[in-house]
Amino acid sequence: MCDTLCVVGTERTLFAKNSDRPVAEAQVVEAYGARVADGSLRTQYLAIDDADAFAIVGSRPTWLRGFEHGVNEHRLAIGNEKIWTVDDPHAVPAALLGMDLVRLGLERARTADEAVTVITELLARHGQGGSGEPDADEPYFSSFLIADPRGGWILETSNRTWAARPIDAGASISNRISLGTDWTRASADVAPGRSFDDWRAPDVPTGIADPRLAQTRACVARGAVQLGPADLAATMREHGTGPWGAPGTDAAAVEPVPQGIDADWKGMSVCMHLRDYQCTQASMIAELPRDDDVPMRTWHALGAPCVSVYVPAFPDVAGGVPVELADPDRWQAFDALRIRAEQDPDALALIRAVTAPVEAELWDEADDLADSGDPDLIRAFVAGAFAPVDRALARLAALTPTA
Repeated sequence: MCDTLCVVGTERTLFAKNSDRPVAEAQVVEAYGARVADGSLRTQYLAIDDADAFAIVGSRPTWLRGFEHGVNEHRLAIGNEKIWTVDDPHAVPAALLGMDLVRLGLERARTADEAVTVITELLARHGQGGSGEPDADEPYFSSFLIADPRGGWILETSNRTWAARPIDAGASISNRISLGTDWTRASADVAPGRSFDDWRAPDVPTGIADPRLAQTRACVARGAVQLGPADLAATMREHGTGPWGAPGTDAAAVEPVPQGIDADWKGMSVCMHLRDYQCTQASMIAELPRDDDVPMRTWHALGAPCVSVYVPAFPDVAGGVPVELADPDRWQAFDALRIRAEQDPDALALIRAVTAPVEAELWDEADDLADSGDPDLIRAFVAGAFAPVDRALARLAALTPTA
């Protein structure tokens, strides 16, 4: 499960993604410099020919090489979603995961157009397959939202079959096929005029995704002029009736119910809280300016965004991403807050009373630094950005009741 959105304006593109993964699966954020090709490259399940790679910042479950979402030095952002199709992912051998394709697209493409080509050529050459979870046989096919400062694409796949359409002023995707006949690029086995919805698995209800798509599409519909990163953060924290509602209480009942999901669909929200099954483990917001003199900026939350802090980063600047984001122990501390908020509906307000002021202060300081453009000041800010976050975590740990 995941939710991804982007909004394209005349000066910038805004992008956001929640990564929903199995409970207790740590997910970290890491920065990698550019590198030259060195023979072969090991992906999760395959060795493939290597290629030169751009500098990237991405978020990955610690057991995976691939990314759930990320950006590169050319201001390209990509995120992926699990989708159910008529093709059986168990019937194909282990190959490239959707997360491999996200990372490879970021490493090898300068623009959203190039990323569609990179991903689909890799798909044609190697296919996709293999489990996307460490302790279960859970292979799946993926959709992708691909964005750069001037636009982007929705790309949806089923095995090696694919279709894509431009996103125009904005778009959002979730855990269902959303393309119909509106695609403009496709693999050779998709006949002209055919709806890509024909590849949607008929036995999997679209209610898995539709309520969340309604929330993200409402955000996108507000348009680039009205929206800022804070608005995307509020959407990524959505629990069904607003970003501060108690987690796991607001989703409507839908039938039939897929395996592993409660009959009342409790917790099936943008900020995911499916008890003992899946939850949001990381979130990213990115601002991709067209003007090269305006810094690219990202904000990263470890764990569920409702209890977490979106920590600002400056991927354009060397040393512009806090190294603490790559620490699984920091992720674990936020995951403990997620568990507490799920067990005690009143705890979320207490947690936000501590974390929200820290986030607001960090964002205000980062805004001032973005205006200054001074790389030394930015590096100094990033080096100290986690200190108030750690103090907030320590304070909340001290307030947590013991069993």
